[in-house]
Amino acid sequence: MRYIDCFNHFFPQALWDKMMSTPGAAADIGARMRGIPAIYDLDERKRVIDMFRVKHNYTQVISLGMPPLEALGTPEQVEEFAKLANDGLAELCEKHPDYFCGWLAALPMSSTKNREKEYERAISIGANGVQIHTNINGLPLDDEQFRPLFAIAEKSNNPVFLHPSRGAFDLPDYKTEAKSKYEIWWTFGWPYETSAAMARLVFGGVMDQFPDLKVLAHHLGAMVPFFEGRVGPGWDQLGNRTTDEDYKTLLKNMKKRPLDYFKDFYADSAVFGSKPATECGLAFYGADRVLFASDCPFDPEKGPGYIRDTIGIIESLNLSDVDREKICYKNAQLLLNIK
Repeated sequence: MRYIDCFNHFFPQALWDKMMSTPGAAADIGARMRGIPAIYDLDERKRVIDMFRVKHNYTQVISLGMPPLEALGTPEQVEEFAKLANDGLAELCEKHPDYFCGWLAALPMSSTKNREKEYERAISIGANGVQIHTNINGLPLDDEQFRPLFAIAEKSNNPVFLHPSRGAFDLPDYKTEAKSKYEIWWTFGWPYETSAAMARLVFGGVMDQFPDLKVLAHHLGAMVPFFEGRVGPGWDQLGNRTTDEDYKTLLKNMKKRPLDYFKDFYADSAVFGSKPATECGLAFYGADRVLFASDCPFDPEKGPGYIRDTIGIIESLNLSDVDREKICYKNAQLLLNIK
């Protein structure tokens, strides 16, 4: 069986060095990132991949890790970061195709001047997709200024991969507190972020405006599969709980049932080694829309853990050979145009 790991993270050397030498947020990306060599050290990353590369015919599609580039500096700085990222990711795939079979573009999302230009340039040098975070410095993805990006993605058949973004001080869990404690902002906040972004793309009209747009929601569609009843029969009653906005007319004007839009998303298998979550996500999306992913290298072993666990889960599922091949590599080949 071949495995294409479609969603995991790495910083090219030139970008990493630039970030470390730039005062402010870029240099202070957190002890967690600096403490995981496999996210910036190529030799260490290759050592991790070599644990699976031959036995499982395993390769990776790489994208940047957190935090979002737009949070790291001025628009001009972010433009430079994005260019270094895309050139570096393209070079890694060109020089090490046995390890990296594709890459996702990084965009200067805070740059209204060069955001679309950099996206088109990234596509021209081989980007297989684009990674966009679930909010852009607090702006929702259905904001009008981001529509040109979705137009490019649809026209070029370049899929959008949604990555959650939320910090401890962004949204406290209680009104009486200034921050989210106990890393609740990550454990429960990130799945909420992804689910909320999906909803904004649906109800904000993006999916209707760009019907051929392909969007993948990280971590098996976040909360959506588990809350199918709320997304389905619950949102079939959109407007019944609201008096200050006319959501009933919005619902009538949508081209499809809300649940059907959410079924149109793609999802990946990166659920941190949980078989029940994997089964739930597969039951919702089906084998045609789930891609193998591990979220390497953020496991407790700093690299191999989630890869090994996720392969083990996929191998343990009662799947037909056809469906298993789709999940493990064929869906990634089709969606990301990987040979």
